[in-house]
Amino acid sequence: MSLPAKSFVCSRRFCRYPRMMRIRIFPAGLASLLGLMLLLTGCAVETPTTSSASLSSSNSKNGGPTVAGTEVAPAKSSSLWPQGEGQAQRRGQAGAPPPIRAVSAILIDARTGETLYQKNADEPRQVASTQKLVTALIVAEQDPLDEPVRVDHQDTIVEPTKVGIHSGEHYTRRQLLSAMLVHSANDCAAALARAHSGSLAEFSGEMNRLAQRCGTTCSHFVNPHGLPAQQHSTARDMARIAFRAYHNPDLREAMAMRSYCFRYASGRLCNLEPTNKLLIRSPFFNGMKTGYTEAAGKCLISSYSRSGRELILVQLGSRSRYIFDDAQHIIGWAAGS
Repeated sequence: MSLPAKSFVCSRRFCRYPRMMRIRIFPAGLASLLGLMLLLTGCAVETPTTSSASLSSSNSKNGGPTVAGTEVAPAKSSSLWPQGEGQAQRRGQAGAPPPIRAVSAILIDARTGETLYQKNADEPRQVASTQKLVTALIVAEQDPLDEPVRVDHQDTIVEPTKVGIHSGEHYTRRQLLSAMLVHSANDCAAALARAHSGSLAEFSGEMNRLAQRCGTTCSHFVNPHGLPAQQHSTARDMARIAFRAYHNPDLREAMAMRSYCFRYASGRLCNLEPTNKLLIRSPFFNGMKTGYTEAAGKCLISSYSRSGRELILVQLGSRSRYIFDDAQHIIGWAAGS
């Protein structure tokens, strides 16, 4: 699921006026007809109002965290993915948000896409393994998940983390996808990408095309796993990608796994633990993706659902071991828990 394309254009305002009926007016009846129209409609032309979602403050321009204090109706496209300030303060939020140590962050409503909190959300940076969500979306949306993939030698030549698949072995895409999302397996990501496009270079083009369909404006990907390379995204763009992944049933199921029993081609079983420790800490956290490289820092995209409240949080560039704690604190603030 993705939001309408126009929802992602943040720098323009779209106003649509109703078509006016052509009426032939005789001079003698002009005054009376105009009077009747004003009496019935109360106005001649509706003046477009300025939504708070289109406004920016000095705080947001300076890169500091921002939170709106006014309600924005979820149905208005202008309230979706605001570029600057204008985030809706929703039920549960009390006072200022707790501090978050990530360099860039954004918190959105997972049902509407409304921004509830942001910090340097448009700053380009490497996002490490969180970009595996792009790989996962391509595979889940375009490939048959229960058909086998033959592992090639080049798929295995990646840095850890990996599960240790070998050339010539066969696995279903669902197996590889689950291992990639639960355990962040780079060899599984490479195998899925090559099987889809024939090469990692071709697949990177597919990644960028899908990212654009998600509405990203400042992202460029060159590999399926997020290992260091000349690539980047932003917290806001990754939230757009995460929003689409969150609404894919196959990905939701895989990302929510508290563990995954991977069966190797030899028949050996291995229980893969999740890299997303929030899944173990609380039953209300239900998935998304972790990432880490020296260049990117600690990255975490987390999703949460409780009592009808659904949230997605993106944190990028944290140097703190408390990234999971930060996620719990700010989501607890937004959810009122």
